[in-house]
Amino acid sequence: MCGIVGLVDFSAPLGEQTRQLLVKASDRLATRGPDSSGLWNSPCSQVVLAHRRLAIIDLSPGGIQPMHLAGERFSIVFNGEIYNYRSLRAELEPHHQFRSHSDTVAALGC
Repeated sequence: MCGIVGLVDFSAPLGEQTRQLLVKASDRLATRGPDSSGLWNSPCSQVVLAHRRLAIIDLSPGGIQPMHLAGERFSIVFNGEIYNYRSLRAELEPHHQFRSHSDTVAALGC
């Protein structure tokens, strides 16, 4: 089981104090995801995503989240398991290059 936390405020950019609050909230979830952690700020600083990882399927650094696609235009944090991810991946491999073997994965290209 992983842990995720995030904050969105479209009224104003989130400051460093708010970012540090998200880091502390993520640290409180360390027992849910002791293997790694990640933090992402949107370029406009209105969205912050944090993730605590429990590595089960893909133990490599390629499974670290948040994951990004298209120059960080799209980012994801995910807590769950996609049980049929291998069959979905097999369908998509002719069209996409994948960055990891995780069930949460960013694809390169379309």
